[in-house]
Amino acid sequence: MRIFKLCASAVALSCLCIGLLAQGPPTDSWPTYHGDYTGRRHSALSGITPENVGGLTKVWTFQTGQNQQIKATPILVHGVIYISLPDNLWAVDAHNGKQLWHYTAPENNAFHIGHRGVAIYKDTVYLTTPDAHLIALNTADGKVRWNVVIADSKRGYWSTNAPLIVGNHVMVGVSGDFDNVPGQLKSIDADTGKTQWIFYSTPPPGLSDPPSGGATGGQMWMTGTYDPELNLVFVGTGNPTPVLNGTVRPGDNPWTCSIVAIHPDTGKLAWGFQASPHDTHDWDAAEVPVLVDGDFNGAPRKMLMQASRNGYFFVLDRTTGKNLVTAPFAAVNWAKGIDKDGRPIPDPEKEPARDGRLVAPNENGATNYRSPSFDPQSGLFLVSAQDSYGIYFFKPEHGEYGWAGADYNLAGKAFLRAIDYQTGKIQWSHPLGDGPAAAGVLTTDTGIAFTGDVPGNAIAVRTSDGTTLWHASIGRMGNAPITYMLDGKQIMLFGGGSSLHAFALP
Repeated sequence: MRIFKLCASAVALSCLCIGLLAQGPPTDSWPTYHGDYTGRRHSALSGITPENVGGLTKVWTFQTGQNQQIKATPILVHGVIYISLPDNLWAVDAHNGKQLWHYTAPENNAFHIGHRGVAIYKDTVYLTTPDAHLIALNTADGKVRWNVVIADSKRGYWSTNAPLIVGNHVMVGVSGDFDNVPGQLKSIDADTGKTQWIFYSTPPPGLSDPPSGGATGGQMWMTGTYDPELNLVFVGTGNPTPVLNGTVRPGDNPWTCSIVAIHPDTGKLAWGFQASPHDTHDWDAAEVPVLVDGDFNGAPRKMLMQASRNGYFFVLDRTTGKNLVTAPFAAVNWAKGIDKDGRPIPDPEKEPARDGRLVAPNENGATNYRSPSFDPQSGLFLVSAQDSYGIYFFKPEHGEYGWAGADYNLAGKAFLRAIDYQTGKIQWSHPLGDGPAAAGVLTTDTGIAFTGDVPGNAIAVRTSDGTTLWHASIGRMGNAPITYMLDGKQIMLFGGGSSLHAFALP
């Protein structure tokens, strides 16, 4: 009976319309990495309120039995949860946390740093692997339909990416900054596994476009967002390589550390905005580009917001890429101003040097892959941030390949911060502990923000002022929570350590 239900539900999934995905997560599912195409991670569910959130109680736990921390956002479709770790994917019954099936990818020696999640189209679930494969599996039983190579892992690529699906385009990115390899985002046919197009953020061998100044890198390892009206996909790109040796790659090095708008049917660039020109500190701009429609200075705008790893919060007009706001949201000391296009101007005195340079933020960044959330009720953008300092070194003996330098982190403190998108000013700051936190954020219409702190608690705070409302010790969170209605109850689902934990009101 369970198999039949899964098959029927999978067919129904193909009916998920773009409009639904663009307006917020459905109440009974979480069908994509962000829940919808906007990346806002905001739920309209109202069963859990500031008055009753203190009564949240654990209803089940699913243990993966693995050593790695869950960094993936669970996908929920028709009562089945899909959760991944590197080389592993589980289907779990959302009613009770029982395993339905488990798939393990062929053993490989690629970099197993973590995994962000999967994607679903019709009755197929798509999994990327550390050795940069994309595997299509039946949602019903986990059997492999096809397995294709995204990029050559022997050249230094790996993949942690949760794919973004638009139409029949499965868009997957890769990672890799230990080697000098070009950044690429690949679109693969959802049914056949055939490559449709490749977008390069830095030029592949033999080409000079885009004109990166000799830089490689700019990997697109985080899931992008999508505007159906503009028919544009928005993706953040990673740092250039060689990473800390900027001398051998003069200029701004586009499109590394950038936000790029891409046509999903062709892979052509519509526009780009560079968050960190000529980065020499490993500050990817891969963080989620959040899409918000609303007023800006009294006029309606289609906006894109990003809290970037370099410590700056950006608001762009996503129809053109024009900058509207640039403001720091964490400790920064590396820029000497903002240019006419809204980009921070790197201070040459903060370039890595033989005798070291004290730089804020450190290599962990002011934030990272952990997803932010936008609350439309308050107009606040919430991000898990870090104030931090590190020391960066470079000498010619470090060479021109891969990391090409050295650095270490001195200290850092984590905060959940609420940013007014109209001004970029911090409205409140909630301490999360020493060092960087790793959890993303979820907000709800009832004025609650859920995230995780450094000691290993899932927490709920009041969105308007950051006041603590609830907490539960579940182990260090490495993903963002999701919420959904099931059997008449609103469920909160968190990843803690290597397990999933479901909470509900009695």
